[in-house]
Amino acid sequence: MKELKLEYFEEAARFLQRHPKVKGPGVGVIGTGKGAELALSMITFLPEVVAAVSISGCSSNTVADLHYGDMTLPGLRFDMKKVRVSDAGIFDIFEALDDPANPANSPSVIPIEKAEGHFLLVVGEDDRMWKSSVYAELAIKRLRQHGKENFELLSYPGAGHQIDPPSTPFCQVAMDRVLGVPVLGGGESKAHAHAQEHSWGKIQEFLHLHLG
Repeated sequence: MKELKLEYFEEAARFLQRHPKVKGPGVGVIGTGKGAELALSMITFLPEVVAAVSISGCSSNTVADLHYGDMTLPGLRFDMKKVRVSDAGIFDIFEALDDPANPANSPSVIPIEKAEGHFLLVVGEDDRMWKSSVYAELAIKRLRQHGKENFELLSYPGAGHQIDPPSTPFCQVAMDRVLGVPVLGGGESKAHAHAQEHSWGKIQEFLHLHLG
């Protein structure tokens, strides 16, 4: 994953908007991790997207540069020197991502205050993939600084990174498709299961409310 073009996602949003079974006036998106920040970028730059669910996302663009027309959001990088590897070969990358709050990394920040739609931010407070709770607070702070209150936050103690729909197996460690190694996602099974069940209902309520 070296670079991404938002036009690819724009084409999908327009396709869905034209679909006879889509009510309109816009569409919603749900993303987890890297997909969550893509969801934030879509609602920020694409008028077709009016509701975005960010699960365990970052408030800045990461890993791959994101292009849209003449605009580029550089991706924050992982410092592999800050990665810890357990005796079992599990990678803990919690401290490795460049700090999105560092002014030097401001070109990577997604300007979500430009969005006209609504955000639902879902985070696990025991996310060990990266600091999604901190990133959600950064996003909320940015919105409030611009007079926006178009967001909801669901924050779950004891939940890890991959907050999937209910009955999805809980995996404290999973193979990362970008890094190609087993990565610690965090979380405790009972608390994580509760987060999956509760958030799924709230996600559906959010989408029904803002998509009609």
